[in-house]
Amino acid sequence: MSVSIRDPRFTGVVGSGVEFERIATGCLFTEGPLWHPREHYLLWSDMPGDHLRRWSERDGVTTFRMPCNKSNGLTWDRQGRLLACEHASSQVTRTEPDGRITPVATHHDGKELNSPNDVVCAVDGGIYFSDPPYGRADFFGVKREQELPFQGVYRAGADPKRPVLLVDDFDRPNGLCFSLDGRRLFINDTARKHIRVFDVRPDGTLAGGKLWVETTGEGRGAPDGMKIDSAGNVYCCGPGGIHVFDPHAACLGVINTPEPAANFAWGDADYRSLFITASTSVYRIRVQVPGLPVF
Repeated sequence: MSVSIRDPRFTGVVGSGVEFERIATGCLFTEGPLWHPREHYLLWSDMPGDHLRRWSERDGVTTFRMPCNKSNGLTWDRQGRLLACEHASSQVTRTEPDGRITPVATHHDGKELNSPNDVVCAVDGGIYFSDPPYGRADFFGVKREQELPFQGVYRAGADPKRPVLLVDDFDRPNGLCFSLDGRRLFINDTARKHIRVFDVRPDGTLAGGKLWVETTGEGRGAPDGMKIDSAGNVYCCGPGGIHVFDPHAACLGVINTPEPAANFAWGDADYRSLFITASTSVYRIRVQVPGLPVF
């Protein structure tokens, strides 16, 4: 079955079933899907292939950037510039309108970041990113020793070498998404298989961090990519596919993906298409409640 329904409300959010359309395949490991709201194209990363690809209905699959420093998570900042988490360079970078690539975050306390993984941009323009060590391993990145003794979540600062450390008690911090009002930040932990929620203070730092929900179920997969839809439902990768939670942390059901899912992004003109990066392929499904544009 394409979905596992745990609560009847799931059908009003996702549907009673979904059809998987494979729009790309043949990759080594797909991640970082990102829809451009004006130009209507999808970007995604093939980390091991060191290849950032582009897809549109008109052009199909093309190369956007190669090599790409084995980029992982992608987002747009509030001015529509591309932010990329780079595994090979242990940086968050920004692509300027003239094509220059500018470092946004590179070090903490004089040491290289581990390997920035996922990135989101707050309404005020603040850039938040997770920093597990996955990009310091073979296949997903470049094998090298970790310099920092912890896995943190940061907010980028004015100096790329001095991002603000927000929290350092995660095992493998990964996906992030803001609540609809921007007052809370959800952060998941791949190793511990749960999602925590933090209050966002006026200065952009975080408070709290209580356990919000655990992902449970059968099949391969763990918390990874995470997004929120226009009704406040939180989607998060987990065992078997993509888990859908209502705003109060009740699991409504699971989208059972054909391959283990790492991430996803809403797109198309009505934002009811969900583009899923799943191992070697990228899939598109249609859902009932639309997502949100990134900027």
